[in-house]
Amino acid sequence: MIKPIYLKDTNMFVLRQINNKINTTVISMSVICLMLFMTISILSSSLALRNTMQRELIEMTPVDLNLYKIANLSETYVKYEREVKANKAQIEDSKHSIKETLINNGLDMNLLKDIEEIEIYATDDLTWKTFFGDNFNEIKAKFPGLAYDTAEEIVKVSDYNRIAKLYGIKEYSLNEDEYIVLCDFDNMTELRNQVLAKGNYTLKIAGKEYKPKYNECQEGFITMSTSHTNTGIILVPDNCPLTEEMKEMYLLSANYNAETDEKKEEIEEIFSGNENSSILIKSLNDNGIGIDGYTKISLVEASVGLATIVTFIAIYLGIIFLIASSAILALKQLTEASDNKQRYTILRKIGCDEKMINKALFRQIGIFFGMPLILAVIHSIFGIQFALELMSGLAKKGELIPSVIATIIIIGVIYGSYFIATYLGSKNIIKDEE
Repeated sequence: MIKPIYLKDTNMFVLRQINNKINTTVISMSVICLMLFMTISILSSSLALRNTMQRELIEMTPVDLNLYKIANLSETYVKYEREVKANKAQIEDSKHSIKETLINNGLDMNLLKDIEEIEIYATDDLTWKTFFGDNFNEIKAKFPGLAYDTAEEIVKVSDYNRIAKLYGIKEYSLNEDEYIVLCDFDNMTELRNQVLAKGNYTLKIAGKEYKPKYNECQEGFITMSTSHTNTGIILVPDNCPLTEEMKEMYLLSANYNAETDEKKEEIEEIFSGNENSSILIKSLNDNGIGIDGYTKISLVEASVGLATIVTFIAIYLGIIFLIASSAILALKQLTEASDNKQRYTILRKIGCDEKMINKALFRQIGIFFGMPLILAVIHSIFGIQFALELMSGLAKKGELIPSVIATIIIIGVIYGSYFIATYLGSKNIIKDEE
């Protein structure tokens, strides 16, 4: 069955030419294949990362402002992994809401609208370790670096629903003996689902037992971010006997009371400026009061800057590798065409017309350009998957399809241009014998 194909037209000539090249260009073709693999993997994975960052940025910044403050400060407390001593004014302020603190430090609350403030609770009796329960040893063996002593964040369902309504995300309801776990960070969601999948996995919260409403984590968040980073929030019924001593943090979410970008920038400076530009920040610093937070504008600027850098570096490296590999192939083929002019002259002498010779040349160059690309595509399938696993918290596989399409277009334009230019240049070279 192979003979009719091998002996048809100039196939025998083309295959002999390719065979000679394979025997003499193994190393160079391997290098070209590697560069094309790097091009496909870098472009696809980085564009997927950029698309994910842009999409999640919109989802995760639904309001203009998030402020949070530690509640119930003791004389010494941990902040940014450092032990800090609190004075009497700080301890007293930690018993008040963020709204009260802002008013006491001179902020005109008319600058804000859609204000919602909630309380976040925590107890040493409910940590990641106690949540994982019987799965703890297995999970710790796989992920020894996790901070298993981290206390779970507990939020009353009505408080969460007020924030969720402001954010425009899903609200939830609970019976008196139920709880819900909210988590949207993929790796932590998988670990928590291992526990919840057992069914009726009860948790003891404030001395009362609760059963899960769902056997898997639900999506949701309370603080803004540039991506889905919520590692876990426990929603409990409003009648859960949480005490004042269990309050860990206050969270305030709001929008700027402004219609123009210029006015929003003025309000932004009040919350994200410095002592010289913000009376509020100066007052808070003078009184030693710590209020942290995020603004939508600052998160967007940081994320856009990072996405721009990632995209630029990826496109730069990818295109450099692509052009280099294409140029090497083109120069190699043009050199081969010049060295083999005599062979094409022989084809003419044995009766091959120009159409058959050009067809043979086209096939030869096509195979020469196609082989490393096909091998690179096969390898990149696994390379992209590995890259996405490494960036599992940042890039989503769902963003891969548009990224691959963009990569195909880029490769098609540049690689295809070199292929056509090589074919036309080689055709002119072998015509010189006429």
